Amino acid sequence: MSEPTTNPAATSFSAPTISLPLGLEVLRTYSGALICLEIVFGGLVWILVASSNVPVPLLQGWVMFVSVTAFFLSSAYLILLITGLADRISIDWNFLDVFYHFIALLFYFGAFVLEAAVTAANGGSIITPLPNSTGTVMCINYPRGNVFTVLNGNQYNINVVATIFAFVVTLCYSCSLVMAFRRWRI
Repeated sequence: MSEPTTNPAATSFSAPTISLPLGLEVLRTYSGALICLEIVFGGLVWILVASSNVPVPLLQGWVMFVSVTAFFLSSAYLILLITGLADRISIDWNFLDVFYHFIALLFYFGAFVLEAAVTAANGGSIITPLPNSTGTVMCINYPRGNVFTVLNGNQYNINVVATIFAFVVTLCYSCSLVMAFRRWRI
């Protein structure tokens, strides 16, 4: 009898390398918990920026792009880990984890800085009615920079909270990057 022939396509790919557990066990790790926090807080950034009065569309458009893209990519990554499909895709998942979290950290840091700049560009303007007038009068301080926005108190507070959550998501991505880098180098 002759030996069975092996399929060369089946032997040319290496097995996937992943050091995170698959299934629901991934949620018991620090990395899984951080990915969940990235999704939750990133979704909050998305909701808050979408609900605010967008005074500078170019800057806050980038914040929306980053928050929506990172939300869906982190969700897809977590779904791949929970369903166990990551074990069927032949790729170095540890390197992909480092690469994704590095890019997401860079983008979210930029989004945080831009959201903080839009919020700080309010310049101390407050929309308040004066006691002896029938209309609304704006009391505006001299603008401090090239970008100047006029936000009412509610819109300003929404932008402040969006800035804080963008910072929290940036911290989550940086912690995930450090942990992914340690897994990749081991």
